[in-house]
Amino acid sequence: MELYFLGTNAGVPTLQRNVTSIALRLLEERRSLWLFDCGEGTQHQILKSPLKLSKLEKVFITHMHGDHVFGLPGLLSSRGAQGVTSPLTIYGPPGIKPFIETTLSISQSRVPYTMEVIEHTGGVLFEDDNFLVESAKLDHRAESYGYRIVEKDLPGSLDLKRLADYGLKPGPLYGKLKRGESVELGDGRWIHASDVLLTPKKGRVVTILGDTRPCPGVETLAKGADLLVHEATFMEDLSELAHEYYHSTAKQAAEAAKRAEARLLFLTHFSSRYKDIEHLQPLLKEAQEIFENTRLAEDFGLYPIQRKS
Repeated sequence: MELYFLGTNAGVPTLQRNVTSIALRLLEERRSLWLFDCGEGTQHQILKSPLKLSKLEKVFITHMHGDHVFGLPGLLSSRGAQGVTSPLTIYGPPGIKPFIETTLSISQSRVPYTMEVIEHTGGVLFEDDNFLVESAKLDHRAESYGYRIVEKDLPGSLDLKRLADYGLKPGPLYGKLKRGESVELGDGRWIHASDVLLTPKKGRVVTILGDTRPCPGVETLAKGADLLVHEATFMEDLSELAHEYYHSTAKQAAEAAKRAEARLLFLTHFSSRYKDIEHLQPLLKEAQEIFENTRLAEDFGLYPIQRKS
């Protein structure tokens, strides 16, 4: 799993940063791409990245403000123009369905693939054998949501020494044991998977939040996250402005990460007043004084999501 930031600015794009979009690459698990928000120019950012629209499987929209959705119609149209025919599912708050349907209809855009648009108000949105995605409401001027992506625990590796003791060599039976099945040897003995599988690998948790003021939904979604993406539109000296516009400061993001006992915090959604990475250093310092394991998200930054050791 890898996180790739396509845009980290708030409100409008600048020469240094595009508006919000974050890609989650699921490498070994399903070789697909999930996109969180799609601000204007996202497809241009993708063209400059190692990402491919053909791998895009799901889109999750946090809220309906333009800097989070204005890139979606163009991206959907371009995906079709590239000849991609694989299905696409879009999740978002109420309003996302008529927005997509209206813009595509009026522009006479052709979408030659199955597209399902699911409006939600929180709760469990998706679950399969590998992942669970939950959502909860945040506190913003527009109805805004965060997403918690939970990777389910993976089976442990096979204990090769113990298998050798049984006299079992690599082959089809290894696969059955890996899947949790019991197998019978040629001499009538049985090997149970529980006897030869090592400790399961703990699944990772990624939390990606929409725009928000501090609220209970943040900590619900972020609890124990391996990686938390939290907006930090302003520094604490502008906390009154942040509150007025339903945003958070870097300090508030760090406090949320600390309370949630997250492992790693990424700050994003920066005000244009912080022009470049140098001007963002005070925000990083402000957060690290509270939550040391904090980093700044940067456009085109690729970050592997580590498992707990």
